[in-house]
Amino acid sequence: MSADNQKPDGGEEDRVAAFTAFRKRMNERILAEPNQVVRRFFALDTQTYQPGALDLKTKELLGLVASMVLRCDDCISYHVAQCKDAGVNRDEMFEAFSVGLVVGGSIVIPHLRRAVDFLDRLEQGDTATPPVHDHD
Repeated sequence: MSADNQKPDGGEEDRVAAFTAFRKRMNERILAEPNQVVRRFFALDTQTYQPGALDLKTKELLGLVASMVLRCDDCISYHVAQCKDAGVNRDEMFEAFSVGLVVGGSIVIPHLRRAVDFLDRLEQGDTATPPVHDHD
C-alpha cells in the first residue's frame, strides 16, 4: 500500500471518508468555475434524482445498475451510499448488483467486489455518506 493511502499511525485510510471528502472538495472546485455547461449538467443530474413517477429509491437503484454496467467505481460508491440513505436494504442491493452483473458481464466482477466492500464499510458506520445532491 502506498504512503498516500495510509494514516499517520500507519493504518489504512477510511475509504468512505476519503471518497466523500475528495468528491465534496472537487465538486466545490469544479462548480466554482464560471462554466454554465458544467453547472447546468450538475443541476440536471440533481433534478433527475428527485422523486417523480419513480421514487428516489428506484432511481438510485437504476443509477447503481447503470454505474456497474459502465464500470465507474466512483459512481458505484456514490449510488451504494445513496441507495442505503434511500432505505435500500442489503437484499435489494444484492438484487441490483445481480442485474448489473448479468447486464454487464463478468468484467463487472471487480467493481462488484469494491461495491460490496464499500457497502460493508457503510454498514459498519465508518463515516457519513455523501450528500444527496451532486450525483456522479
